[in-house]
Amino acid sequence: MHLSTIQTRALSDLMRLVANATDGDELRERMALPMLDLLRADTYVSMVWDGERQRFGRTTALNMSEENLRSWDDYFRFVDPLTYPMMQRRKPTLATQVLCQRDLSRTEFFNDFLRRDRMYWGVNVYFYDQERCVGDVRIWRNRERGNFDTGEIEILNLVEPAITAALSRLGWKETAPTIEEGESAEATLQREGRLSKREAEVAWLVSCGCPDKEIQSRLGLEYPTVRFHLGNAFKKLRVTNRAALVGRVRALLAHQEHGVTPTGIAMPVAPAEDAVAPSALHSTFAT
Repeated sequence: MHLSTIQTRALSDLMRLVANATDGDELRERMALPMLDLLRADTYVSMVWDGERQRFGRTTALNMSEENLRSWDDYFRFVDPLTYPMMQRRKPTLATQVLCQRDLSRTEFFNDFLRRDRMYWGVNVYFYDQERCVGDVRIWRNRERGNFDTGEIEILNLVEPAITAALSRLGWKETAPTIEEGESAEATLQREGRLSKREAEVAWLVSCGCPDKEIQSRLGLEYPTVRFHLGNAFKKLRVTNRAALVGRVRALLAHQEHGVTPTGIAMPVAPAEDAVAPSALHSTFAT
């Protein structure tokens, strides 16, 4: 099994998260980025099976719309030809091992659910502690990437025991733990999102509602440099527009103590004439 430099780093990050985790929900959320890099994929979803209620819950996802997630729970789980057969296999399973792509592409599930978020090739793994399923990950690629292969299955077989042990040990808490007291938002974004210092600063200011020209002024950067760092943050956090970046930054900072701001950057308070309209956060990134 050969791993690229990006995959090797992602594997290291994933194992660090597993070793240091203190809450199952937080672990499943933070696994998203390294798992996507490790498997060279685009969409990450993780749920937990509730045996008493006989349904999935505690959902976390990256690069899948909230609307689509709700539609799966409301309707598509009843016509889903993949999830339950893959769960029964109790080992990493390609979607095409359950249903060939030609047949899948003819289903309502594919055309009205998977295609909404460009999910074409899938692989699932369910983490079993004896007879209890303590969580899962569902990884999808866009069509252009091609299907997963035995290499990705080997990777999942490699990490599955450690993840299963961690999820079984941790269980679920009512509230997730906070990060270390005094850690700045900038440091959190660098650590959790693998951003550079400048990328973290730019991403933080975008999440606070600053337009690019204000970021340029605050950080003392040239406008093209701001756009360069913003583009890198988009790529590393796997988002495609400012609204998604804001959501991802907020998710990464969700466990941060209230009121801590990045080192050297005051919380932006724009004058009324410079205030950013809410719609500005939804503009897409364009060079």
